[in-house]
Amino acid sequence: MAKPGERVRIIAGKEEIEGILMPEKKEFVVIKLDTGYNMGIDKKRVKEIKPLGKKKEKKAEFLKDTPKKGLPTIAILHTGGTIASKVDYETGAVTSRFEPEEIIAMFPELKNIANIKSRLIANMLSENMRFGHYNILAKEIDKEIKAGIDGIIITHGTDTMHYTSAALSFMLQNLPIPVILVGAQRSSDRGSSDAALNLISAAFFIAANKKFAEVAVCMHENTEDENCVILPGTKCRKMHSSRRDAFQAINTEPWARIDYSKKKVDLLRTGFKKISAKKLKVMPIKEDLKIGITYCYPNMRAEQFKTFSGYDGLVIAGTGLGHAPIMEIDKYTKENAKILKEIEGLIKKGTITVMTTQTIFGEIDMNIYAPGRTLQEIGVLGNYCDMTIETAYIKLAWLLSNYPKAKTKELFGQNLVGEISERIEYEKEFVKQ
Repeated sequence: MAKPGERVRIIAGKEEIEGILMPEKKEFVVIKLDTGYNMGIDKKRVKEIKPLGKKKEKKAEFLKDTPKKGLPTIAILHTGGTIASKVDYETGAVTSRFEPEEIIAMFPELKNIANIKSRLIANMLSENMRFGHYNILAKEIDKEIKAGIDGIIITHGTDTMHYTSAALSFMLQNLPIPVILVGAQRSSDRGSSDAALNLISAAFFIAANKKFAEVAVCMHENTEDENCVILPGTKCRKMHSSRRDAFQAINTEPWARIDYSKKKVDLLRTGFKKISAKKLKVMPIKEDLKIGITYCYPNMRAEQFKTFSGYDGLVIAGTGLGHAPIMEIDKYTKENAKILKEIEGLIKKGTITVMTTQTIFGEIDMNIYAPGRTLQEIGVLGNYCDMTIETAYIKLAWLLSNYPKAKTKELFGQNLVGEISERIEYEKEFVKQ
């Protein structure tokens, strides 16, 4: 009898289908096809399952450490995530199992682009990231820069990659080289994986562009395996749970487009920080800070804001232009007056409270409607900012880690590392179909 992990031929009606047997579902036999996709076959249709032997792991040939003259040197720091994952055929789950050397060996094109240094920093899914991990990453980046590296790629899980890119954007002051975060929506052992194009494109961009010195994200531009884009570290976001083009620039354009097949980099805009001889200054985030995020929605309760009593900071993901349910207008809205009182109480007790919009695109304008003016009067910050919720969260944590509260309030609304647009001009295709 065939077991999960074995290669099998399934005879279903007149069809014969080969693949790797996965753990069965209640009504289906599941196999992984050679394309990397799973197929479920109704058990009623299955006449026979023929074992063809255990799946053989492909052993990639490791790149030899023989630096080529004339090529830049790029350090790839691995933190885990889907890009470092493969399928566990015993359970069907995707787990972080590839070692750094294996990941690099799977993409031999890299050796023609740059001299690669590769090492493991962590092996984790990105939802487990904490402020302490950002500090570790920043320190390791500092080490590589002091060693004379030309550029750094960080492999990272996609779920919170935009938090990390924002954190590093603030923490790495006077960054003298490019730092590009790369992830994958589909594990590296799948035929449909986006890992190769994302990683190779990031390396090619670093090698081809001799000026760029920002923290950025490199991911697919669309669902085709053609182009990747370089996205600003503080103004991008994961916008889809599984599509390869999940990451988008928010309220701006990407920095560049890479077509690796044509060996071409198109700069889509300028204004980025440039490579220099400046000395990097690492400004870490305090690991014991308590920063909260709360979404506004109908029928909220005042007691929900009490949860954040004693917090250092709070990000309110408001509706529309930056609204919260704080106005008492009839007998059904008496709770709203209590909500306003709770928010005001948090601010008076020292919790720095900022407003963002849950619409993702657009900016805050709390001067248009009366509730917004009231929120400003009690001390809610963030008016005219177009930061994403995630970037606002990271910025608030970073400011509180490095400045007194009075200075934090002053700096929150100022553009420090490209997180706030001077004006929003880019409205093209703000929601992908």
